[in-house]
Order: sequence, then structure tokens, then C-alpha cells
Amino acid sequence: MTKFHIKTNRTFTFLRRNAWLFTILVAIGGLFQPRLGLLVIPVILALTLMSIFRGRYWCGNFCPHGSLYDRISLRFSRNTHIPEIFRSRILRLAFFVFFGFMLTRKIISAFSALGSASFYDRLGFGFVASYLMVLILGGILSILFAPRTWCHFCPMGFLQTLGYRLGRKVAPVTRTDARITALNPLMCHQCGKCARVCPMQLSPYQEFRGDGQFDHEKCIRCSTCVENCPAGILSLSTPDAARQQAPLTDLTGYRHRTTIAAVIRDVRSLPGDVMEYTFHTEEKLPPIEAGQFILVRVPGEASMFRAFSISSFDRAAGMIRVTIKKAPMGYGSTRITESYRAGDPVELQGPMGRELVMDKNSRRLVLVAGGLGITPFLPILEDLKNHPRQVEQVTLIYGVNRSGEFLYQDELEGIRKEYPAFHFVPVVAFEPEFPGEKGFVTDVLKKTDLNGAQIYMCGPLPMVSATLKVFRQMEIPEESIRYESA
Repeated sequence: MTKFHIKTNRTFTFLRRNAWLFTILVAIGGLFQPRLGLLVIPVILALTLMSIFRGRYWCGNFCPHGSLYDRISLRFSRNTHIPEIFRSRILRLAFFVFFGFMLTRKIISAFSALGSASFYDRLGFGFVASYLMVLILGGILSILFAPRTWCHFCPMGFLQTLGYRLGRKVAPVTRTDARITALNPLMCHQCGKCARVCPMQLSPYQEFRGDGQFDHEKCIRCSTCVENCPAGILSLSTPDAARQQAPLTDLTGYRHRTTIAAVIRDVRSLPGDVMEYTFHTEEKLPPIEAGQFILVRVPGEASMFRAFSISSFDRAAGMIRVTIKKAPMGYGSTRITESYRAGDPVELQGPMGRELVMDKNSRRLVLVAGGLGITPFLPILEDLKNHPRQVEQVTLIYGVNRSGEFLYQDELEGIRKEYPAFHFVPVVAFEPEFPGEKGFVTDVLKKTDLNGAQIYMCGPLPMVSATLKVFRQMEIPEESIRYESA
């Protein structure tokens, strides 16, 4: 079974990538030059002052130990769940008192040599010993459990928490305290990706407030969840900025989101380890637009969902169909495909999304699909076929690696026969004998007239990235392109 916690890049700046060298300099170099420990004093002062206005921002963006855990330890860590004992308030308080007592004792001992040549060496060595202890203990815990295990009871982290509490009482933190913020909780996929990549193993998606902010004392503001959010709705924003952006957030495509109690009516196997699930509900389905997606609850997880494009729907019959590919490292898709069977009850949420909802005023449409990315275009094509508008031409460029990987080929050929404005262009990358277009979708796009066309794209992220690069080279206006990765 795929592990819950994900190893992903956590060092997005030069300082975060290299600050760990400071830890080595002080902890190891300080054994030979004890005065190097004096460099820790301005660090303590800086993190304490910053905590008053920004909470534990230092931990996630400047801390040398944090850099060591995120840059070095992560590679070798088991990256498993951090035991509750290391998260407990009692341990935090006990270690803070112990650490403070030991460091104070070393400092007092050093002051007994005040005025002598050894004073600064003895004073510095007190900090060196502390850094060395953190390097050894924190390093061991980072390998045995998770990289940031130490951070849950780190004395400096606890000191920052105290400073943050003070700051919230006396300082204008609404203008300085940047927190993880969702554009709007309605837009959250509830996929748990933020929890799976969080160094502190927090769960922002379960705790967003009404204003979209995640207000947790242990959040280190590292932006790892921001970088990894599939919905792209997270940012690091102050409360003032969050209040200002809330009225400006476009909720088109999300306003009808609701919880749907359904039953799996049918499960069908498709090529390439792909499964098609048909859901049925006795409830009245909310309005659904072709191109939207639905959330399917992950079995065994009370509040975790996985987003899937709706491949077909019938509101009158209470039917929604999705197509799911079991990803090699996909936590949600693996649990769903291995657990859900026909007849099982399942909780859905949605519909959601607007990226692939058609512009009703378009005259020429170019649809670009890769692999499983074909699914949102099926209801779109059905809608265009059954409700002709002013669309004059619809071109679907559908790429796969080998011809046996095409999905819904019969359905697409059926639409082509019944809908004269529809042009279907299948593309195969690695099969020289294929009679149609060979290569990648980008090869076909380069020789396709895209002037004046509205372009909609869905497929694997590498395909989407490569295609967007080609569009830039072709100087296609950004406002003509809508896309999402499958």
C-alpha cells in the first residue's frame, strides 16, 4: 500500500537549501573553535523577535536545523507518522525547561571566567554543545520517524510559540502574520495532499476557517503545501490580505458543490489498468456542466477525497460516471480501485471546476487530451452533439503511447459519425506501424491552424507543460487556453 506521507521538495530558496551548513559549522566546527557557538546568540534573538509578528515562520524558512532535515534527512528518512509522544505538550514543556536549565548552567559557568581569555570559548561552547545535541538527537529521530520530528518539541520552537501568543495579544499581527490561506474552502478538493506533504504532519484541509485561513500554532509557514496543492488555491497571506481577496474570488463552478450519498451501480475494466465507476443516487443531483469533476471519498479516510473528471452524467436518472486509473504511487486511487466494488455505498462531493467548461460563444474548439485526460471531453462532445450552438468546428487531438491505450475509442468514433463538425485526430507516440498520426500531441498542434480557436487541454502534467511551451512559441494568446492536468 502506498504510504500516506510524501517525500517532496521542501527547499524553495537558496537559504533553505544551504542553511544546514550553519548547523555543521557550529556543531562540528565549534568543537575545534568554540567561539563559533556565539553565532547562535543572534539566531535566538532573531527567531524570538520574528515569532512575535510571524509565528514559527523562522522554523520553515530560516532555521539551519530545519534546512538539514528538509534537504539531507528527508532522503534517508522513513518519513512515517510522528508518534504522539513527540507531539505532546508535556514533552514540549519538559524539554524546554530541561534545555533552558542546561544552557543557563553552562552560561553561568562561563561567566565565572569573565575577564579571562577563556571566557568567550566557554560561553560559545555552551551553544556548541546544544547544537551538537540537536544534531545528534534530531538527526536520529529524523531517520527513524520523519525529518521534522524534533521540531514538535524543539525548545526554540516552543519559544516561538510563546512569542506568537504574546504577539497576537499586543502586536498588529493581522498585517504581518502570513498564514496558509485557501482562496475559498469551497474550492478545496479535500484530497489531503497538503497533509501528506506537510513537514509538521498537520492537516490544513481539515481546519480551514470560514475566511480560508489555517490558524495553527505549529504551522511553520514553509509553503510546501502551497507548492503541492493540486487545486492551486493555497497561498501564504496575512489576515488582512485574506479578507481583501475573499470578495474577489470567482466561485463559478463551485457554488453548487454539495454532498451526495450514492451507490456504485457498475464497475468496468478499461485498457491500461483503468476502471470506470458508475454511481447512482436517489437524491436530486445538483446542476452539472460538462467538463466539471466530482470528489469521491477515499475508503478508510473519513474526510479525504479524490477528484475525478466526470466522464458522463444523467441528472434525471441520478447517474454520474468517472474513470479512474490506478496510479503506481497514488494513495487515493489505489485505495478506491482496490476497495470499492459494485453495490458499495460511497460519498461524493461536487460538482466542481470551471477550467474545462466550454465557452458557449466559441466558434472553433480545439480539445487536446492525453491518456486519461480524455474523460472530461466525453460529456463535452455529447453536449455539443445534442445541443448544436454556433460552434462551427470541434477538433479533438488525443494522444497515447500505444494504440491499445486509447479509451472510449468506440464512443468517439460514434460521435464523429453523428456530429459532422467533429474532427477526431488520434495520435500514437511509440508505434511506428500505427496508420494515423505518430508522435506527440505537440507535433500535431504545430501543424494545426489554431488562429481564433478556443483551446481546452487535459492530460498528464508533462504533456500539459510541453504543450503550453509550444503554445507560447506559437504565440497563442493565454486567454484562449484553458487546461488542467489529469
